[in-house]
Amino acid sequence: MNKRYSGDWMVLADDRILEYLSEVETATPGEMVKSGFVRYSNGYISARCQKMSEKGLVNNLGRGVYAITERGEQYLRGEIDTSEDAPDRVESSTEKRPSAGDTKENV
Repeated sequence: MNKRYSGDWMVLADDRILEYLSEVETATPGEMVKSGFVRYSNGYISARCQKMSEKGLVNNLGRGVYAITERGEQYLRGEIDTSEDAPDRVESSTEKRPSAGDTKENV
């Protein structure tokens, strides 16, 4: 499982919704409730999907149908940070960070 970098605006339900949408591609809040995987009310799921749509993690396809975006998939893989003040890209632990003694030739 990847480490995820969730913003202060996110809640546990958001992860469940994104995980579900990643598996099924598109769904309504009602379908998510019926699945048993997303154990929240239809209204709460709808509100969270609207918030995640504003933040670019899901697309509202109309008529209450939502789909995960590439940005949402990147969040699930731990590749982006959804914090308001964080840069989008998360530096991988395998990427070398220059130390104080490194010069351009060493990096």
